Amino acid sequence: MRRLALVLMLAPLAALSGCGLQPLYQGGGQAAVAQGLGSVEVPAIAGKAGWLMRNALTDRLGPAGDSPRYRLVVRLDDKLVGLGLLSNNTVGRERRTLRARYQLVDVATGAVLLDATAGSDAGMDVVSSEYATVAAEQTALENLTRVVADRIVTNLALKLRAQR
Repeated sequence: MRRLALVLMLAPLAALSGCGLQPLYQGGGQAAVAQGLGSVEVPAIAGKAGWLMRNALTDRLGPAGDSPRYRLVVRLDDKLVGLGLLSNNTVGRERRTLRARYQLVDVATGAVLLDATAGSDAGMDVVSSEYATVAAEQTALENLTRVVADRIVTNLALKLRAQR
C-alpha cells in the first residue's frame, strides 16, 4: 500500500520532466536574455505618461551602458473616457486606457527585430472631490505604466531568447 502511494506521488514529477519547460533567465545575469535586456536603450518618450513609461522600462531593463545593442522605440496612446452619466449630467465613472506600440531596433543595422503593442486599462469612480478624482486618475496612470512596462519587457525577453 505504501509503495502504491509513493508511486502515485512521484508519477506527476515524471510527467513534468518531459514538458520542455525552460527558465527564461537560466544562467542568471550571464544569460543571453539578461545580457540582451541589459543592452536595450530607451530614448525619451513624449508626455507625462512617456516619462513614467521610460522610467518603468529603465527600472526593469537596467542601464544600457555606453554602447547599447538595441533601441526600444515606444509610442503611447493614453485616453481618459468618462462613462456612467448620472441624473445630474455628471460623469460617475472613468476609464483610463494606456496602449504602447513599441519596436525593438538593432542599433548596428537599423533592422526592426520586434514590432508589437501592449496595453492595459483601469476604471475609477468620479467622486465629488475634484482632488480625489485627479489623484485617482494619476494613480491609475502610474499603475498602468508599470503593467504595460512589465508586458513589454516580458515580450522583449521572449524575443531575445528566441534569437539565441
